[in-house]
Amino acid sequence: MKTRTLGPKGPEVSALGLGCMGMSEFYGAHDDAESIRVIHHALDAGLNFLDTADIYGPHTNEVLVGKAIRDRRNAVFLATKFGIVRDPDDPSRRGVSGRPEYVRASCEASLKRLGVDHIDLYYQHRVDPDTPIEDTVGAMADLVKEGKVLYLGLSEPAAATIERAQKVHPITAVQSEYSLWTRDPEDGVLQTCRKLGVGFVPYSPLGRGFLTGAIQSPDDFDDDDYRRHSPRFQGENFQRNLALVEKVAELARDKGCTPAQLALAWVLAQDAHIVPIPGTKRIKYLDDNIGALDVALSAEELATIDAVFPHDAAAGTRYPQSMMSLLSG
Repeated sequence: MKTRTLGPKGPEVSALGLGCMGMSEFYGAHDDAESIRVIHHALDAGLNFLDTADIYGPHTNEVLVGKAIRDRRNAVFLATKFGIVRDPDDPSRRGVSGRPEYVRASCEASLKRLGVDHIDLYYQHRVDPDTPIEDTVGAMADLVKEGKVLYLGLSEPAAATIERAQKVHPITAVQSEYSLWTRDPEDGVLQTCRKLGVGFVPYSPLGRGFLTGAIQSPDDFDDDDYRRHSPRFQGENFQRNLALVEKVAELARDKGCTPAQLALAWVLAQDAHIVPIPGTKRIKYLDDNIGALDVALSAEELATIDAVFPHDAAAGTRYPQSMMSLLSG
């Protein structure tokens, strides 16, 4: 397995990670036994970077990951997140909290659910506009001092927030959505990460599965699939985005790889310290994703891809408006 570091001086991890969210929620039916097999297959292949969060399930995804790694803890670089608060009466309603007391309580709960004595990479899942980032990161830094957390991260922060956080404690990684059809981090966040030596971890690097070409109609989604309510998968937006995906498939055929591999190879080519975390619930898709590590794109090929899929090509916002409001960073 090829490896990368999260930032020039950061920890070494597999060059591709595994997002575990969909194993418990959001993307239709799930099977815990099969998900554990996928995690074990990833570890056997040398893919050691696992990503979860306390809100996935909620909570059940951490329990699942903890069960899967119970006898393999030393082979795992484990990341989880705190900070998004779901209404117990209506889980679709979300808030955020970065209050120091909430940081500590969340970490203690995650450690218990995961069944571990420390978390390798602990992210603030969304920035709390009502709590200074200095206070939140200060509380996270206390967890590092106590040995409960090894490295700190931020998810979906603004560039200025990263700068402020870095003055309190070194930030090892920033996680944001980034793919051929979500290029937002190119507007300052990626540049800030490079300047500060912070690793970058793209989630949904396959456009929530859309860039694989496997989704041809909204009817392909289960009734409880989150994507049915995502603006990019609805109406005219769906058809416009599908036309872009078909162009990616053409480029992949020319390259002799799958669309997923081309899309991941593009992300990997953007910086030496980028580590994407595509999620999957199936071993065959995991193996396909790992194959992207052997796809090398020339400067000419990258330029061709950018011409087909420019910065603002995707139609529709990446989240419903209620969730877009949490991305102020």
